This record gives sequence, structure tokens and C-alpha cells, in this order.
Amino acid sequence: MNENEALTPFRVDIPQADIDDLRHRLARTRWPDPVPGRSDRADFDRGIPLVYLKELAEYWHDGFDWRAQEERLNRYEQVTTVVDGQRFHVVHARSTNPQAVPLLLNHGWPGSFVEYQRLIPLLTDEFHVVVPALPGFGFSTPLSGTGWELARTTEAYAEIMTRLGHGRFAAHGTDIGSGTAGRLAALHPERVIGTHIGGDRRLLGLLGDKFPYPEGLSEDETAQIEALRTEDKAERGYLLMQDHRPDTIGPALTDSPVGQLAWIAEKFRTRTGGGYRTPDESVDRDQLLTNVSLYWFTRSGASSAQFYYEAEHSGVDLLMASDVPSGWAVFDTHPLVRRAMDPWKAVGHWSEFAEGGHFPAMEEPELLAGDIRAFFRGLS
Repeated sequence: MNENEALTPFRVDIPQADIDDLRHRLARTRWPDPVPGRSDRADFDRGIPLVYLKELAEYWHDGFDWRAQEERLNRYEQVTTVVDGQRFHVVHARSTNPQAVPLLLNHGWPGSFVEYQRLIPLLTDEFHVVVPALPGFGFSTPLSGTGWELARTTEAYAEIMTRLGHGRFAAHGTDIGSGTAGRLAALHPERVIGTHIGGDRRLLGLLGDKFPYPEGLSEDETAQIEALRTEDKAERGYLLMQDHRPDTIGPALTDSPVGQLAWIAEKFRTRTGGGYRTPDESVDRDQLLTNVSLYWFTRSGASSAQFYYEAEHSGVDLLMASDVPSGWAVFDTHPLVRRAMDPWKAVGHWSEFAEGGHFPAMEEPELLAGDIRAFFRGLS
């Protein structure tokens, strides 16, 4: 890549005017009229309940301290660097351990480097932790143009690791991050020590679309998968919009903080473990709102949606390396997950947990950290 390889020091420092603007907008929210009979704050059947959304918005306005969260985010070294014309924001939490292994943490949507806030300190005694933000996410904004999809992003991540001085490294990912981690291993097997993937039972909802059905299913097992497929289809409203019409939803997410809050917070109810819980009973409320605030302040609700459009229209398939060690940690597991995702038992390290869900670094950071440690220690 023929361009300036500078690593520019970075600190999160949102202008006070932007914070004041957020509070002003929250105070002047134009709420919809409540629908009679829709008063249960935990009933997400039609989306995020108005009564619960008002609770979160009120706390965001009155109780949430962005400056305190900003101070926490600045505990670790951060840089920005330009790769292929795009600015990337990178957390580089160095270990004091001289034997530490570089570990690339790959996030997805609606995540950010905030997603790993509680995980990083559990790992830095053994790893130099690197967390790049996807193009169009967080401070990897603004987008330099169209065309930022999985393949281009993966090559940018490889270049970022080179610039940080990490020739060989480990990789972990969830959601979109599992795609970048797997692709790095497939295309750069000489550099990737191993890939650790975080998943959850909703992978079964993709059977028949993204993945084939496992062989030899009983009628009961088929019925279980069909139920999960039905749940998954009900979750695809945001996906279809971002896959095909990001320019339509983008202005709403950029203009209304409550709209951005609803768009993200709903996923922390429907994609977390223990589906009966509200989002802030599954993850820390301040961490959730820090993540939403990051999307708001950086206007990345709109630009992150572009990544979905690019992925849907790029024709780039998922890649996994057959000759690089792989480990999986499945949260909120289901008995059929391994049979569907690893029918030949090719994955050398497979762990399943009843706890957690789609955001294990936020829901169960200790379990995730322990599994990452166990997997990569086994490779040394």
C-alpha cells in the first residue's frame, strides 16, 4: 500500500457542544403516541417497547456521564492511521509481559471497540490487544468512499498489524469480526497463529440460507431448527434495510438520538442470552449507552450501515483457513450448533456455554477471556 504509514496518537475528546446538543435533542424528543395495551416494558414482540425506551432515554439524558466513560476509554493507547485512503481508529493495549502474543479483536455491528472495554484488562497480562474499528464505525470515520467490504477491510487489518510491528498474531472475532478473522487466516496463514470465533445459538437460524442443514435430523430436531429460523426471520428488518437501503435509514439515525438508541438497544434484547431480560439486564447500562453514544457522536449509524450494503453486493464469500488452528466458543448454546457448524469435528477447540449470547465480551467477559486464554495457550 503506497501511502503514509504514520500512526497518529489519538484520544477520545468529544466537544462539549456535541454533548450539549445530544442532551438538548433528548430533552426535545418527539415521542409517538402510546398504543393501548402496549405497557409491558419487557415485551419486545413488536420491537423495543416505548415505555422501556423512554426509561433508557431518560437515563441517557439525566444519569449517564459521558466524560466519565470517555476517561475510561482513554486508559489505553489509541492511534489512527490511513490505509487505502481510509482512516482507521485502533486501540493498542500493550502488555507488560515480554512474552505476550499480539491478539487482534474483531468487532461487528452494532458493536465497536467499546464492546471489548471489559474484556481487554482480562487479557493484557498475556496479550498485546489490538482493536481496530471497522471502516465507517466509531472513529474510523468518515468513510473515504464506497467499496469498503469484508475483503478490503481484511487486507487493511493485515496492514495495520504490520504497522504496529506485529508480524505474527492471534485473532478473535464475533459477528462481522468472525469474517475478518477467518479471512485473515485464510489469506495470511503464515501470520495468523490461530482464530478464535465467538458464536451463539442463532447461527442455527441461518441454516438453509447461509449454511446447509446437518444430515440425519429427527422430526423434533427439524422442528427446533425451524423455530429458530422463524425467530431469525423476524430479526431481519434491520438487516434488509442496511443491506439494501442504508441511505434511507441513515438520516434518521443521524438526526434522532432516540432513533439511534432504539435501533441498537433492541439488539441487546433479541440477540443476548436469556431472552426474557431487558437489554440493560443483559449488559451493563453505561457500557451499552457508551456504545450508542459513540455511534451518535461519530454519525456512524449511517456509515456503518453502508458496510452491510457493500457486503451484500460484493459477492465476497466467507473464508476459513483449513490449515490454521481454530477454536469456537458458543454462548447460549443449543445441542445442534456443533452438528450444524462443525459436522466433521474439524475445529480443534470447541467450547459451549449456557450463559451469554451474541455479545459475549459484554455479557460474559470472564468466560470469553478464559476460553481465549485456553485456546491460544494450547497453541504455544
